[in-house]
Amino acid sequence: MKTIGLLGGMSWESTVLYYQILNKEIAAALGGFHSAKMLMYNVDFAEFEENMAKGNWDGNAAILSDAAARLERAGADFIVIATNTMHKLVPTIEKNISIPILHIADTTADRVKRDGIRNVGFLGTKFSMTQDFIKSRLKEAGLSVMIPEEQDIELVNDIIFNELCLGKIWDSSREEYKRIIAYMKDRGAEGVILGCTEIGLLISDKDSVLPVYDTTVIHAKEAARYALSETL
Repeated sequence: MKTIGLLGGMSWESTVLYYQILNKEIAAALGGFHSAKMLMYNVDFAEFEENMAKGNWDGNAAILSDAAARLERAGADFIVIATNTMHKLVPTIEKNISIPILHIADTTADRVKRDGIRNVGFLGTKFSMTQDFIKSRLKEAGLSVMIPEEQDIELVNDIIFNELCLGKIWDSSREEYKRIIAYMKDRGAEGVILGCTEIGLLISDKDSVLPVYDTTVIHAKEAARYALSETL
């Protein structure tokens, strides 16, 4: 079994899910008392939120590059970044380590395509929805990606940062997300990607008129499979 290097804390609410899924998947695959071999570096999300608000992505890249390098030195065989938005910084992080990063967009695209779906709605932070660091990889994999209207981009983003990252799960916000997903279906989406690792705290299959692809679950399950594979 390879050792997983988990970069967490962005936010810790979703990192908890990664830890649970990784251990459950390894236990299911190997049986008995098996659990995942894992090293974790949990960052202080307040620093990241402040840097994002200031547009200081270099600051966040420096923190994550240092953290990933520490995980590699400690014995991690590959890196899992437990957040969608910070995948924006993957090219910089990769320059500072020699072990691979299991990319959340690649694992998600593979899972969506297995169901024969090509047109997807995408919900995430405004950075993930409006910039291309996630969407471009989904498109390169053959998917057509749809995001909400401008006012709903702000709404989706506000709910993530002001509620979900703080552990607040409100029914009123769930109804707003359901409305946006239904609108995407009307525009031709065949499925919806929950492209922020906190959204799964609010939305599940029973809340959506479209098949739901939760990046947290997909990414963590693939990381467990990769830890047991021969690939490096």
